[in-house]
Amino acid sequence: MDFLAEGFRRAWGLLIAGDSEVFGIAAVTLKVAIVATAISCAAGLPLGYFLATRRFWGRRAALTMVNTALAFPTVVVGLLLYGILSRRGPLGGLGWLYTWEAIVAGDVLLALPIAAALSAAAVQSVDPRVRRTAETLGAGPWRTAWTVAREARFALAAVITAAFGQVVAEIGAAMILGGNIRGSTRTLTTAVALYTSQGDFGMALALGLVLIVLALVVNIALQVLQGRGHA
Repeated sequence: MDFLAEGFRRAWGLLIAGDSEVFGIAAVTLKVAIVATAISCAAGLPLGYFLATRRFWGRRAALTMVNTALAFPTVVVGLLLYGILSRRGPLGGLGWLYTWEAIVAGDVLLALPIAAALSAAAVQSVDPRVRRTAETLGAGPWRTAWTVAREARFALAAVITAAFGQVVAEIGAAMILGGNIRGSTRTLTTAVALYTSQGDFGMALALGLVLIVLALVVNIALQVLQGRGHA
């Protein structure tokens, strides 16, 4: 118990003092998470809408692939992308390996299936008459999609939250692709693993608390938006 109490005291001291190491790592994490979430949702939400509303050959197989990708091991994604981005890989010329851009690329591959699969489920839950009515009234494809999205806006907000949660809590791909470089690619999850292995429990705990706060703030924001929508 003394060990835990001392860890919490040091963690609290670091947070109150505004430790530059803690908040620098948090800033890198937030940058990666925002960019990766934006990209994955910008591609995944339209893909989910397409899969939910269009009938085409291979649709069932496509949905199966997207749903299967939800459980794809993060370290495997990182390993495959490492091979692609390494000097001998097809995209080695980009020079992204061990940069925050590489972590973003890995996170997008992990969050994209979440955005696509969950948004497809959200759109399918909308009454089909909404889309048919919009089309009957002469709405074009974009206007119809917007109408359906408005009906599913709370579920879609939860999709974005889930994608953000996947990105901010990921460690396997971030460790492999970013290299856990101080001041550059060290995220909250990789830093927690590093400081724990070094025996610096207080620093690891401080970073873990910041990670929890980030997740909490996003969920509170979602609850506020949902409350306003129902008001």
